[in-house]
Amino acid sequence: MMGIDEVGKQQQRRDLDDEQKKKLRQQSKEDIKSLNLAWLNEMVHSEAQLREKMSLFWHGHFASRNLNILYQQQLLDVIRKNALGKFEDLLKEVSKSAAMINFLNNNQNRKDHPNENFAREVMELFTMGRGNYTENDIKEAARAFTGWGANVKGEFVFRKFQHDDGQKTVLGKSGNFDGDEVLDILVQHKQTAKFITTKIYKYFVNEQPDADKVEWLSARFYQSGYDISELMQDIFTSDWFYSEKNIGAKIKSPVELVVGIRRIIPMELQNEEVQLLVERLLGQILFYPPNVAGWPGGKTWIDSSSLMFRLRLPQLISDSGEIKLSPKTDDDQMMGMKDNDAMPDKIKGGGKGAKAINRMMGQKIQANINWSAYITRFEKTPKEKLITEISRTLLQVPSSLSEQVLMQHVDNSSREAFIKTSTVQLMATPEYQLC
Repeated sequence: MMGIDEVGKQQQRRDLDDEQKKKLRQQSKEDIKSLNLAWLNEMVHSEAQLREKMSLFWHGHFASRNLNILYQQQLLDVIRKNALGKFEDLLKEVSKSAAMINFLNNNQNRKDHPNENFAREVMELFTMGRGNYTENDIKEAARAFTGWGANVKGEFVFRKFQHDDGQKTVLGKSGNFDGDEVLDILVQHKQTAKFITTKIYKYFVNEQPDADKVEWLSARFYQSGYDISELMQDIFTSDWFYSEKNIGAKIKSPVELVVGIRRIIPMELQNEEVQLLVERLLGQILFYPPNVAGWPGGKTWIDSSSLMFRLRLPQLISDSGEIKLSPKTDDDQMMGMKDNDAMPDKIKGGGKGAKAINRMMGQKIQANINWSAYITRFEKTPKEKLITEISRTLLQVPSSLSEQVLMQHVDNSSREAFIKTSTVQLMATPEYQLC
């Protein structure tokens, strides 16, 4: 049953008029934007880079769209805390988070009226993968998750009077299971280890997984009790991780691209919010996954317009250039709102609104670049070897741009100018999009 405080807060929300609710939604959206920028900065400046990259992976794996800033913050905290721990702990904490419970409707999952959304997604997307369970497994598992809910403070609540405590059969096992016991059954199934390992392999190694290597990794992952750190150590200490076919085999996600540029070239952004526009233009907005399956990744990151913008981005940053592109109005990605809550009425109505939209999109990348710190990297490199060394620093694979062609587009007036312009030109090559 709900506590008195929770009932009171829900009543307060219902008592708000439409304008007050609109302002509350807008404030939450602004808070999520701030959280987005704060996480980007953490990715750029943190010395714990593997934790941040693993957190970004799990952020897509346990995708949740929710306009409640408290719930989003709590879910991110759970993911970052458990990113390199035990998968079972991560799975259970995410499953009990208010963000996931509300996103997948488990607050509406009650005895005699089970809601199957969470049970379906936890099998299909979070653990085993499609085709490794039956519809009846989903129905039975949904009964086990009845009574799982969250209060307005984001705390997990088990409502025992809404829980179906009858006999259930899930993946061939029978008992009066609750939600934790069903999650235990899923983790005990070796298919879960294989599914998670395959997805991590595709994310960190190669979009085309090697079946033998995945089998070896997943067996060790299972035997370790789903220790994520041990799995990553197995991957990073394997000779094949550094083989030619796995170097530069992946396309950087938009977040990886932006963070990578900021890490390699130290800079301060006066207009940090321009990064939100870049995310929208490139198709990856933190905390706004397209659906519960997360971002598909791979070649879906690239289309004709996004590739051209990716190639222009280093020059725009270097020149503090203006972004004049307007992002696609993707209703699915923007959670059914198309930014209407953030858009003044005069914009919605047309007329002067078109000019207002242009002002919103005509943002400058005001970057104060610390070129001196970057150039110091090459202070011991002879002039004739600078191109080779800069290429080695920036690119995972050899550039298709010959040194002769590159020399035609760089400023040779000084060593500093040469390093700056060579760097920007090399970052504008297709090879820089790979990792």
